Amino acid sequence: MFKLIKAIMPRSDNFFDLFEAQAQKAQEAAQTLRLILDGGADTADKCARLTSQEEEADQISYEVMQSIRRSFITPFDRSDIKALSSALDDAIDQMNKTGKTVILYDVATFETNMRAMGDRIILLANIVADALPLMRNIGANSGRLHQMVGEISRIEEQSDQLNEVGLKELFKATPKDDALKFVVGSEIYDHLEKVCDRFEDVAHVMSDIVIEHV
Repeated sequence: MFKLIKAIMPRSDNFFDLFEAQAQKAQEAAQTLRLILDGGADTADKCARLTSQEEEADQISYEVMQSIRRSFITPFDRSDIKALSSALDDAIDQMNKTGKTVILYDVATFETNMRAMGDRIILLANIVADALPLMRNIGANSGRLHQMVGEISRIEEQSDQLNEVGLKELFKATPKDDALKFVVGSEIYDHLEKVCDRFEDVAHVMSDIVIEHV
């Protein structure tokens, strides 16, 4: 009887497609953020591009929520689906907040460690994009997924170190009569570190899902 009910009730198999679309958008946003950190006269244009990518990601996140409402059968618990989509969306939102800070303070040059953190953000986005297709078959891919979660945590720790060293170097290099330079720089560092934290949140959600299904 239960099999019959499952057969006739609404079902959505597009959650993985949507997750992977979110991950692809995160990769695009990470690339744009890294270009922003190169500075230059077109920094504002690149920030505008990042905002457009964030808006596109919001639409994908909205579709995930709509699919949850439409579907009787889901690949895993609804709360896990919502948590994974929200974590992905938060990572992209945080990248856009970084761009907005750049625009707010009209920043066009960036510190070396900021660019290094941008490189780590690209790595994090790429690992997440590689991991999400493996979620289609958690049982077969659980070992690899756990490895990827560990790699994300390792890269996030690297970003912590880059953040700490970068702040120290920025403080030493900032003239005493230009405190605003340090304030602005430290805010950008904070946003970049939060981007890495949000990707680690994605990894934690994936890990929780794997543990529940293995």
